[in-house]
Amino acid sequence: MYEASLGGDPAALPAALAGVRLFLPLDRLAADTPGFTAPLTPVRDPATGKRSIAVHTAGSLPPWHPEQVHRALTLGELADSWPGGRLRLAVNPGTPWAVSTGARPADRAGWRRAATATGGPPRGLLLTHAGQPRDGALAHGLGCGAHLSVHNSMAWNDLGATCFGYAEDAARLRRTWGVTHRAGFAEALAALHGARLCGREEALALTTRTALARRLGREPSPDEWQKETGRALDRRRAGADTRAELRTVVERITGYEAAFRRDGLLAAGERVDSLAAFDYGRVVCLVRLGLGARLCDPGRAEEAVLTAGRLSRETYGSWAAFSAAYALARVLAFDEGAFGLTYQESVAQHRVLTGDPASPFRSLPWS
Repeated sequence: MYEASLGGDPAALPAALAGVRLFLPLDRLAADTPGFTAPLTPVRDPATGKRSIAVHTAGSLPPWHPEQVHRALTLGELADSWPGGRLRLAVNPGTPWAVSTGARPADRAGWRRAATATGGPPRGLLLTHAGQPRDGALAHGLGCGAHLSVHNSMAWNDLGATCFGYAEDAARLRRTWGVTHRAGFAEALAALHGARLCGREEALALTTRTALARRLGREPSPDEWQKETGRALDRRRAGADTRAELRTVVERITGYEAAFRRDGLLAAGERVDSLAAFDYGRVVCLVRLGLGARLCDPGRAEEAVLTAGRLSRETYGSWAAFSAAYALARVLAFDEGAFGLTYQESVAQHRVLTGDPASPFRSLPWS
């Protein structure tokens, strides 16, 4: 974005701004007021001295503060809600990469065109924050959340002050996790650390296969695995519905692992023994949303990430094994055997994270 402002192309900066998340700082008390919408309040740009509307990009937000939150908006929304008067747009004021640009009606029309053409921030990018941890235990824990970071095109090593803005962070916690307060946040975090959210049937199928392989001294065939899960269900006196569901789970895992071998997520003879990676990796996402919604503080967030990293190292032997387990859990949860978009995204994320030299999977040792 800063480089785009230095060139001679007037469309370059709007295009760059349309492809990133923009944030307005506001007081939490005001943000919690029902029906309140944060106004675009002019400030004096320290670089130019001109009255400006100040916005920040994700990598340049002020440090987390319990009573200072952020409203997210797109470049198109910024153009549509622009106040009257002779104002400029200041992006990341007070930083070495600050940008100031005109905001006349013709400029704002260009913002709208750029927003329409770009369609908002892209997905699937591996991003690294130069000012955040890139080695050590905290970086390792953050790396365990890199799949979702790539999915949302967020810096993998930045917990930050917000994810999608204060209101949206709170809404996502409520919709996805059922979390509306600190106690609920702590319960969700404990469930992820305990790997209790990746599917009981899937976990039973995998632990049954692992035990059978250990007893046989070799990889069991799909038929042997099905029969062993049947015996496990006999001991539990499971009903017909549970038995049918377990048969489907074993069939899907068998199919996905075969596809993983074809697509390079697993080598010949490799298998996934635990889906806990999916929960450990989502710890990073949960604490980011918790930070953004002000349901946890940075110290608690870092502690949670460190725990997720430790648990991951105890469960898996490499980044590749962790990533394959995460991908398998994700497709089992959301793809339903379709080998559709979720499967394609999961394979793409694995390839980016295991193949890009800038990835934590390449730059950080597993243990």
